[in-house]
Amino acid sequence: DSLWDLAIAEVEKRENPDDDDVKPGEVWEKSILFMGNKNGRILTKLSYFSLHREESPKPTLALEYTFGRRARRHNTPKDLAHFWELGGGTSLVELIRIPITSQNIRSFAVVLVLDLSKPSELWTTMENLLQVTRNHVNKILTKLEKTNPEVAAEIKQRTRNDLQRDHPEFDSEMRKIISKTLRFVAHYYGASLVFTSKSEALLLKARVLINHLAFGYDKSKSVSVDPSKPLFIPAGLDSMSQIGPPPASDSDIGKMRANTPLELWKKVFEKTFPPKSFCDVQDTKDPAQDKQYAEYEVDVMRAQKNQ
Repeated sequence: DSLWDLAIAEVEKRENPDDDDVKPGEVWEKSILFMGNKNGRILTKLSYFSLHREESPKPTLALEYTFGRRARRHNTPKDLAHFWELGGGTSLVELIRIPITSQNIRSFAVVLVLDLSKPSELWTTMENLLQVTRNHVNKILTKLEKTNPEVAAEIKQRTRNDLQRDHPEFDSEMRKIISKTLRFVAHYYGASLVFTSKSEALLLKARVLINHLAFGYDKSKSVSVDPSKPLFIPAGLDSMSQIGPPPASDSDIGKMRANTPLELWKKVFEKTFPPKSFCDVQDTKDPAQDKQYAEYEVDVMRAQKNQ
Protein backbone atom coordinates (compact mmCIF):
# COMPACT_ATOMS: atom_id res chain seq x y z
CA ASP A 1 0.00 0.00 0.00
CA SER A 2 1.11 3.55 -0.69
CA LEU A 3 1.52 6.14 2.03
CA TRP A 4 -1.68 7.78 0.78
CA ASP A 5 -3.65 4.47 1.12
CA LEU A 6 -2.37 4.03 4.67
CA ALA A 7 -3.38 7.60 5.54
CA ILE A 8 -6.91 7.04 4.17
CA ALA A 9 -7.24 3.79 6.14
CA GLU A 10 -6.12 5.51 9.34
CA VAL A 11 -8.65 8.34 8.93
CA GLU A 12 -11.46 5.84 8.26
CA LYS A 13 -10.46 3.84 11.32
CA ARG A 14 -10.62 6.94 13.51
CA GLU A 15 -14.00 7.93 12.08
CA ASN A 16 -15.40 4.42 12.62
CA PRO A 17 -13.79 3.04 15.80
CA ASP A 18 -16.38 0.27 16.12
CA ASP A 19 -15.27 -1.22 12.80
CA ASP A 20 -12.79 -3.37 14.71
CA ASP A 21 -15.76 -5.56 15.67
CA VAL A 22 -16.76 -6.03 12.01
CA LYS A 23 -14.63 -8.23 9.76
CA PRO A 24 -13.93 -7.14 6.15
CA GLY A 25 -16.90 -7.95 3.94
CA GLU A 26 -19.28 -8.36 6.89
CA VAL A 27 -22.37 -6.20 7.29
CA TRP A 28 -22.93 -4.22 10.49
CA GLU A 29 -26.51 -4.93 11.57
CA LYS A 30 -28.30 -3.14 14.41
CA SER A 31 -31.89 -2.80 15.63
CA ILE A 32 -33.53 0.17 17.36
CA LEU A 33 -36.95 0.33 19.02
CA PHE A 34 -38.61 3.73 19.51
CA MET A 35 -41.33 3.83 22.16
CA GLY A 36 -43.06 6.33 24.43
CA ASN A 37 -45.52 9.20 24.09
CA LYS A 38 -47.15 9.60 20.67
CA ASN A 39 -46.15 13.24 20.08
CA GLY A 40 -42.56 12.56 21.08
CA ARG A 41 -42.28 9.60 18.71
CA ILE A 42 -43.56 11.73 15.83
CA LEU A 43 -40.76 14.21 16.57
CA THR A 44 -38.24 11.37 16.50
CA LYS A 45 -39.56 10.29 13.11
CA LEU A 46 -39.23 13.88 11.97
CA SER A 47 -35.64 14.07 13.20
CA TYR A 48 -34.43 11.00 11.37
CA PHE A 49 -36.66 10.19 8.43
CA SER A 50 -38.38 13.47 7.53
CA LEU A 51 -35.91 16.21 8.36
CA HIS A 52 -36.02 17.70 4.87
CA ARG A 53 -39.50 16.60 3.87
CA GLU A 54 -42.50 18.89 3.89
CA GLU A 55 -45.09 16.29 4.92
CA SER A 56 -45.57 15.42 8.58
CA PRO A 57 -45.02 11.78 9.58
CA LYS A 58 -48.17 9.81 10.34
CA PRO A 59 -48.67 8.39 13.86
CA THR A 60 -47.90 4.70 14.39
CA LEU A 61 -50.92 2.47 15.00
CA ALA A 62 -49.34 -0.61 16.54
CA LEU A 63 -45.81 -1.76 15.67
CA GLU A 64 -44.19 -0.22 12.61
CA TYR A 65 -41.01 -1.39 10.89
CA THR A 66 -38.61 0.21 8.44
CA PHE A 67 -34.89 -0.06 7.73
CA GLY A 68 -31.94 1.99 6.62
CA ARG A 69 -28.68 1.23 4.81
CA ARG A 70 -25.41 3.14 4.82
CA ALA A 71 -21.95 2.40 3.47
CA ARG A 72 -19.12 2.63 5.97
CA ARG A 73 -16.62 3.39 3.22
CA HIS A 74 -16.22 3.16 -0.54
CA ASN A 75 -16.73 -0.25 -2.18
CA THR A 76 -17.91 -2.02 0.98
CA PRO A 77 -21.25 -3.72 1.74
CA LYS A 78 -23.85 -1.33 3.13
CA ASP A 79 -24.53 -1.64 6.85
CA LEU A 80 -28.12 -2.35 7.86
CA ALA A 81 -30.22 -0.82 10.64
CA HIS A 82 -33.70 -2.07 11.57
CA PHE A 83 -36.04 0.59 12.98
CA TRP A 84 -39.13 -0.41 15.00
CA GLU A 85 -41.68 1.98 16.46
CA LEU A 86 -44.23 0.98 19.09
CA GLY A 87 -47.53 2.89 18.84
CA GLY A 88 -50.29 3.31 21.39
CA GLY A 89 -48.19 4.77 24.20
CA THR A 90 -48.34 2.18 27.00
CA SER A 91 -51.40 0.31 25.71
CA LEU A 92 -49.46 -2.05 23.41
CA VAL A 93 -46.43 -2.82 25.56
CA GLU A 94 -46.79 -6.58 25.03
CA LEU A 95 -45.68 -6.06 21.41
CA ILE A 96 -42.18 -5.31 22.70
CA ARG A 97 -41.42 -9.04 22.59
CA ILE A 98 -41.67 -9.04 18.76
CA PRO A 99 -38.66 -6.81 17.87
CA ILE A 100 -36.42 -7.77 20.84
CA THR A 101 -35.30 -11.39 20.45
CA SER A 102 -32.45 -13.65 21.54
CA GLN A 103 -31.05 -13.38 17.99
CA ASN A 104 -30.63 -9.58 18.01
CA ILE A 105 -30.32 -8.68 21.69
CA ARG A 106 -26.54 -8.13 21.41
CA SER A 107 -27.10 -5.39 18.82
CA PHE A 108 -30.34 -3.84 20.06
CA ALA A 109 -30.99 -0.33 21.39
CA VAL A 110 -34.14 1.20 22.86
CA VAL A 111 -35.01 4.89 22.44
CA LEU A 112 -37.58 6.02 25.03
CA VAL A 113 -39.35 9.21 23.93
CA LEU A 114 -41.23 11.27 26.55
CA ASP A 115 -43.46 14.33 26.19
CA LEU A 116 -42.11 17.00 28.55
CA SER A 117 -45.28 19.06 28.12
CA LYS A 118 -47.18 16.36 30.10
CA PRO A 119 -45.13 15.83 33.29
CA SER A 120 -48.06 14.16 35.09
CA GLU A 121 -47.84 11.33 32.53
CA LEU A 122 -44.07 11.24 32.34
CA TRP A 123 -43.13 8.86 35.17
CA THR A 124 -46.06 6.47 34.59
CA THR A 125 -45.22 6.14 30.89
CA MET A 126 -41.49 5.81 31.55
CA GLU A 127 -41.87 3.30 34.39
CA ASN A 128 -44.31 1.00 32.57
CA LEU A 129 -42.37 0.88 29.31
CA LEU A 130 -39.00 0.40 30.99
CA GLN A 131 -40.35 -2.28 33.33
CA VAL A 132 -41.91 -4.35 30.54
CA THR A 133 -38.76 -3.99 28.44
CA ARG A 134 -36.50 -4.96 31.32
CA ASN A 135 -38.65 -7.99 32.19
CA HIS A 136 -38.58 -9.18 28.58
CA VAL A 137 -34.80 -8.73 28.31
CA ASN A 138 -34.31 -10.62 31.58
CA LYS A 139 -36.41 -13.51 30.23
CA ILE A 140 -34.25 -13.64 27.11
CA LEU A 141 -31.06 -13.64 29.21
CA THR A 142 -32.44 -16.40 31.45
CA LYS A 143 -33.11 -18.58 28.38
CA LEU A 144 -29.69 -17.77 26.93
CA GLU A 145 -28.00 -18.82 30.17
CA LYS A 146 -29.40 -22.29 29.54
CA THR A 147 -28.95 -22.52 25.76
CA ASN A 148 -25.89 -20.32 25.20
CA PRO A 149 -24.29 -19.32 28.52
CA GLU A 150 -21.24 -17.74 26.83
CA VAL A 151 -23.41 -15.21 24.98
CA ALA A 152 -25.43 -14.41 28.12
CA ALA A 153 -22.24 -13.83 30.10
CA GLU A 154 -20.81 -11.67 27.30
CA ILE A 155 -23.92 -9.43 27.27
CA LYS A 156 -23.86 -8.93 31.04
CA GLN A 157 -20.11 -8.27 31.06
CA ARG A 158 -20.38 -5.80 28.18
CA THR A 159 -23.06 -3.87 30.07
CA ARG A 160 -20.91 -3.73 33.20
CA ASN A 161 -17.85 -2.67 31.21
CA ASP A 162 -19.74 0.09 29.39
CA LEU A 163 -21.05 1.55 32.63
CA GLN A 164 -17.68 1.41 34.36
CA ARG A 165 -15.83 2.92 31.39
CA ASP A 166 -18.27 5.64 30.41
CA HIS A 167 -19.66 6.92 33.69
CA PRO A 168 -17.42 9.60 35.15
CA GLU A 169 -42.26 25.60 29.34
CA PHE A 170 -42.76 25.48 33.11
CA ASP A 171 -41.35 27.70 35.75
CA SER A 172 -37.66 27.28 36.47
CA GLU A 173 -38.16 25.07 39.55
CA MET A 174 -40.45 22.64 37.75
CA ARG A 175 -38.06 22.56 34.81
CA LYS A 176 -35.17 21.78 37.18
CA ILE A 177 -37.12 18.90 38.78
CA ILE A 178 -37.94 17.36 35.38
CA SER A 179 -34.39 17.81 34.08
CA LYS A 180 -32.69 16.51 37.20
CA THR A 181 -35.00 13.50 37.50
CA LEU A 182 -34.51 12.47 33.88
CA ARG A 183 -30.75 12.88 34.26
CA PHE A 184 -30.83 10.47 37.18
CA VAL A 185 -32.99 7.91 35.35
CA ALA A 186 -30.81 8.10 32.21
CA HIS A 187 -27.63 7.67 34.28
CA TYR A 188 -29.24 4.85 36.27
CA TYR A 189 -29.92 2.91 33.06
CA GLY A 190 -26.67 3.94 31.32
CA ALA A 191 -28.62 5.83 28.65
CA SER A 192 -28.23 9.07 26.72
CA LEU A 193 -30.58 11.96 27.49
CA VAL A 194 -31.65 14.26 24.66
CA PHE A 195 -34.28 17.01 24.70
CA THR A 196 -35.53 17.86 21.23
CA SER A 197 -38.26 19.80 19.42
CA LYS A 198 -39.02 20.89 15.85
CA SER A 199 -35.92 23.09 15.93
CA GLU A 200 -33.63 21.86 13.14
CA ALA A 201 -30.52 22.22 15.32
CA LEU A 202 -32.03 19.97 18.01
CA LEU A 203 -33.34 17.49 15.43
CA LEU A 204 -29.84 17.20 13.98
CA LYS A 205 -28.47 16.41 17.45
CA ALA A 206 -31.04 13.64 17.84
CA ARG A 207 -30.09 12.37 14.40
CA VAL A 208 -26.41 12.14 15.42
CA LEU A 209 -27.40 9.97 18.38
CA ILE A 210 -29.57 7.67 16.23
CA ASN A 211 -26.73 7.29 13.71
CA HIS A 212 -24.45 6.27 16.58
CA LEU A 213 -26.94 3.62 17.74
CA ALA A 214 -27.78 2.39 14.25
CA PHE A 215 -24.46 2.50 12.42
CA GLY A 216 -21.79 2.94 15.10
CA TYR A 217 -20.81 6.47 14.10
CA ASP A 218 -18.91 8.49 16.70
CA LYS A 219 -21.24 9.86 19.34
CA SER A 220 -21.16 13.54 20.13
CA LYS A 221 -18.94 14.61 23.01
CA SER A 222 -20.80 17.89 23.55
CA VAL A 223 -22.80 18.15 26.77
CA SER A 224 -25.57 20.55 27.81
CA VAL A 225 -26.81 20.25 31.41
CA ASP A 226 -28.31 23.73 31.90
CA PRO A 227 -31.98 23.08 32.87
CA SER A 228 -33.01 26.36 31.24
CA LYS A 229 -31.89 24.94 27.88
CA PRO A 230 -32.55 21.64 26.04
CA LEU A 231 -30.47 18.91 27.70
CA PHE A 232 -28.03 16.88 25.64
CA ILE A 233 -26.04 14.29 27.61
CA PRO A 234 -24.54 11.29 25.77
CA ALA A 235 -24.35 8.09 27.79
CA GLY A 236 -21.36 8.04 30.11
CA LEU A 237 -20.80 11.81 30.25
CA ASP A 238 -22.86 12.45 33.40
CA SER A 239 -22.21 11.42 37.00
CA MET A 240 -24.07 11.20 40.30
CA SER A 241 -21.87 13.93 41.76
CA GLN A 242 -22.91 16.27 38.94
CA ILE A 243 -26.59 15.33 39.19
CA GLY A 244 -26.72 15.76 42.96
CA PRO A 245 -29.45 14.65 45.41
CA PRO A 246 -33.19 14.58 44.61
CA PRO A 247 -34.67 18.10 44.40
CA ALA A 248 -36.36 18.15 47.83
CA SER A 249 -35.56 19.33 51.34
CA ASP A 250 -33.86 16.96 53.79
CA SER A 251 -36.99 16.94 55.96
CA ASP A 252 -39.20 15.95 53.00
CA ILE A 253 -36.78 13.22 51.95
CA GLY A 254 -36.70 11.93 55.53
CA LYS A 255 -40.48 11.46 55.48
CA MET A 256 -40.44 9.44 52.27
CA ARG A 257 -40.19 5.69 52.61
CA ALA A 258 -38.19 4.37 49.69
CA ASN A 259 -36.32 1.08 49.33
CA THR A 260 -34.17 2.13 46.38
CA PRO A 261 -32.71 5.38 44.98
CA LEU A 262 -34.99 5.05 41.94
CA GLU A 263 -38.05 4.79 44.20
CA LEU A 264 -36.92 7.87 46.14
CA TRP A 265 -36.56 9.94 42.97
CA LYS A 266 -39.99 8.73 41.87
CA LYS A 267 -41.61 9.90 45.13
CA VAL A 268 -39.90 13.30 44.92
CA PHE A 269 -40.98 13.74 41.29
CA GLU A 270 -44.57 12.68 41.92
CA LYS A 271 -44.89 15.09 44.84
CA THR A 272 -44.60 17.96 42.33
CA PHE A 273 -46.31 16.18 39.43
CA PRO A 274 -49.03 13.84 40.76
CA PRO A 275 -49.24 10.98 38.26
CA LYS A 276 -52.21 10.08 36.14
CA SER A 277 -53.43 6.52 36.47
CA PHE A 278 -52.09 3.91 34.06
CA CYS A 279 -55.51 3.71 32.37
CA ASP A 280 -55.57 7.46 31.76
CA VAL A 281 -52.18 7.34 30.04
CA GLN A 282 -53.11 4.50 27.70
CA ASP A 283 -54.26 5.35 24.19
CA THR A 284 -57.92 4.33 24.29
CA LYS A 285 -58.58 4.74 20.55
CA ASP A 286 -59.04 1.39 18.82
CA PRO A 287 -57.46 1.56 15.32
CA ALA A 288 -59.62 -1.44 14.33
CA GLN A 289 -62.63 0.92 14.43
CA ASP A 290 -61.04 3.52 12.14
CA LYS A 291 -63.09 3.70 8.93
CA GLN A 292 -60.06 4.46 6.76
CA TYR A 293 -58.83 0.90 7.40
CA ALA A 294 -62.18 -0.77 6.70
CA GLU A 295 -62.07 -4.16 4.91
CA TYR A 296 -65.52 -5.59 4.32
CA GLU A 297 -64.70 -9.32 4.42
CA VAL A 298 -62.45 -9.01 7.46
CA ASP A 299 -64.93 -6.79 9.32
CA VAL A 300 -67.82 -9.21 8.67
CA MET A 301 -65.82 -12.17 10.01
CA ARG A 302 -64.69 -10.13 13.00
CA ALA A 303 -68.29 -9.15 13.77
CA GLN A 304 -69.33 -12.82 13.59
CA LYS A 305 -66.54 -13.80 15.97
CA ASN A 306 -67.51 -11.10 18.46
CA GLN A 307 -71.15 -12.23 18.57
